[in-house]
Amino acid sequence: MSSPKPADSRADFSADTLDWQKGEGLLPAIVQDAATRRVLMLGWMSREALEATLHTGRVTFHSRSRQRLWVKGETSGNFLALVRVEADCDGDALLVQALPQGPTCHLGRTSCFADAPGDVLAELDALVAERERERPPGSYTTVLFEGGTRRIAQKVGEEGVEVALAALAERDEALLGEAADLLFHLLVLLRARGLSLAEALRVLAERRGRAQREG
Repeated sequence: MSSPKPADSRADFSADTLDWQKGEGLLPAIVQDAATRRVLMLGWMSREALEATLHTGRVTFHSRSRQRLWVKGETSGNFLALVRVEADCDGDALLVQALPQGPTCHLGRTSCFADAPGDVLAELDALVAERERERPPGSYTTVLFEGGTRRIAQKVGEEGVEVALAALAERDEALLGEAADLLFHLLVLLRARGLSLAEALRVLAERRGRAQREG
């Protein structure tokens, strides 16, 4: 449940609100991983490409070299599943949030921008979700999942105690290491319950919103 879901083909976004004239019929489209927030690539969209993206749920661009529509992944199979499209304040650029189904870059990298920053915790959550689905033998995460929720909860409790003890008696490096262990086991516990980091963060965002409204 966790991860952002691919968009419904009836996505509520209209191409009519955009400034197509400024770029002679093309708009730059920045693609961002909806789960990790990493910038994946920059492409160009015509009105037809945007409408195809919204209709099919697969991110589609206008190829300036071939002068035709092309679906990202049409040859590699590494499609981009649409989650959301947003226009900038001037209506002449697009932010496309998507879930990549394999490497986005033709060089086999996650992103066309080699050092594009991402959310490390969200990336770890995605890896934990993959481990939960596939249960690869020899993986510590697999051992945790097969031990059941009770055992994972026990590990979270143990790691929480170790964090508290490190805060009182250990150096910063030890505290940071224990905190990282706690975060990892917490992600596993959430996933064992069918939940995710994104949902926990949503709760925090709602609380922040209430606090801001209440002054």
